Amino acid sequence: MSGELYTFEEVAYRLSRSPRRKRLGLVVTEKGTEVRIPQRCAERHGHQFLRDNIQWVRDQLRGVAARQSQVPEHHFAFGASFPWLGNSLELDRAACAADAGIRDGYIQLYSRVREPDDAQVQSALQKLYQREALSLLSEKSAYFAGILGLAFSSVKVRRTRSKWGHCTIRGELQYNWLVCLAPEPVVDYLVIHEVCHLRHHNHSREFWALVQSLCPDYKRLRRWLKENGHTLQL
Repeated sequence: MSGELYTFEEVAYRLSRSPRRKRLGLVVTEKGTEVRIPQRCAERHGHQFLRDNIQWVRDQLRGVAARQSQVPEHHFAFGASFPWLGNSLELDRAACAADAGIRDGYIQLYSRVREPDDAQVQSALQKLYQREALSLLSEKSAYFAGILGLAFSSVKVRRTRSKWGHCTIRGELQYNWLVCLAPEPVVDYLVIHEVCHLRHHNHSREFWALVQSLCPDYKRLRRWLKENGHTLQL
């Protein structure tokens, strides 16, 4: 979000132009409030649109603040606990790089630095999570795709802003590795969702029927991810 910052009744906001936009719009996120206006729209209309909808903006800002307060604050140090598949696991120091991993109720993290600071632990831990998530999600993808007699070309993990998973037309499965902080049934639902897109590249009735055939409780798990996904942070 860029551009000049304006304020109306203690609400800070910015104006954003888009050549594709045909009407005025409002977006409220943890990064702030943005009034989106068409390319040829006068700025005064954007300011007035914000004023006309100021109560809605305030309601959205309260919701954003409430969601932000639910995001856990981690202390990145050995001995602290971190989530994995819905469980809280203690971070322990691995004797060597080969021993690093998540197993036996512990997160074994290797560090060449004797006394790493929080930033170093966080960086190393995120890399470990990505590696473990790729292994887990690849295994689960192969399992569920096998049940359906489907095949995919690859599995990748990355940290995305808006999507938990994606299936390309070329059969590439992509996951946000942070989902592995969620309870395992939620992880299974996400994998099933993306694997089913190998057959149906849409959200048709046939697609959801296929999802339900492997995950009868998918509606509850999908709702959990929508309502709690913002708390999955590392």
